[in-house]
Amino acid sequence: MLAVFVFLSVLVVVSGSGVCPCERPELCQPIRGEREYEVFVFDVGGKEWQSYNWTVVTTVAAFGKYDAELMCHAHSKGARLVLKGDVPISSIVDQANRTAWITKQVNLAKSQFMDGINIDVEQAVDKGSPEYFALTDLVKETTEAFHREIPGSQVSFDVAWSPNCIDKRCYDYVSIAEHCDLLFVMSYDEQSQITGDCIAMANAPLNQTLKAYDDYLALKIDYKKVVMGVPWYGYDYPCINLSQEGVCYIPKVPFRGAPCSDAAGKQKSYKWIIKQLNSSSSGRMWDDSQQAPYFYYKDQDGQTHQVWYDDPQSICAKANSVMGKGLRGIGMWNGNILDYSDDPVARQQTTRMWNALFGC
Repeated sequence: MLAVFVFLSVLVVVSGSGVCPCERPELCQPIRGEREYEVFVFDVGGKEWQSYNWTVVTTVAAFGKYDAELMCHAHSKGARLVLKGDVPISSIVDQANRTAWITKQVNLAKSQFMDGINIDVEQAVDKGSPEYFALTDLVKETTEAFHREIPGSQVSFDVAWSPNCIDKRCYDYVSIAEHCDLLFVMSYDEQSQITGDCIAMANAPLNQTLKAYDDYLALKIDYKKVVMGVPWYGYDYPCINLSQEGVCYIPKVPFRGAPCSDAAGKQKSYKWIIKQLNSSSSGRMWDDSQQAPYFYYKDQDGQTHQVWYDDPQSICAKANSVMGKGLRGIGMWNGNILDYSDDPVARQQTTRMWNALFGC
């Protein structure tokens, strides 16, 4: 009983004093080692992390509420826990604002015994604008500050699935990659700008996805800094019209200059998708051209829906490319959305998704 009281007493003063919340003080030391293959996990909060495959996880980006227990556990497995870095780009054109933001992030990471930061802005930027240069400066200065203040820390930056001004994100990708440790390529939401027919399509079609990596590497970006992001979710599209060939026409929802987008559908977790698949009208189907699975179901109002998603088969092909190109590794959005219940079938499905990150 005394041991429990002492441990709880330590926890009480953690936030104010920076006292290590872990049972073993050495677990509050920053992670410095590097593993050859990066497995980068976005965590959005909750306790699903307890069921992650910690034999492979190298970095967890905490996009949910800070969890000291997660930090201690990650460190015990030799994995980093990094902050989410989000800031309005317009505000960091000013040098003083930029420095203040960076200082705040470094101090926060230190106080929580974290190992770096994942910069996730995803805002539209015009090439050559003040924001264009300020964003590159932000990455450079953030990396310098973290490396100086937290030796061995990691600074990563999230980029669109293609460097070709996707979603009007016309960043200086070459300079950003040069100044950070990892470039996390978000190879999903690839239908965020649909310029052709407004139809449902795969979240991350294989050929389109891989062509974008060729485009990144053609910029002479260090391939050993590039991490491929894959989706552990899909899109549920209501079909306003379904052709005889199975083409699902979707409502027009414009986004950043495009007349249609995947916003016509709803993002659904792999956990939800597998359950819905079991009661679908079609069963799992496969599109050879996009190398992705999909299925149909009817809702309570009788409307037909087409659901596109990624599963072990489609992810394996992408992971094979990661290894074939010698990229730094792979990651997913997000780690929480598999079925981590004790159901034997769910366990098998979840294990296969984790295993797919290493190809097939």
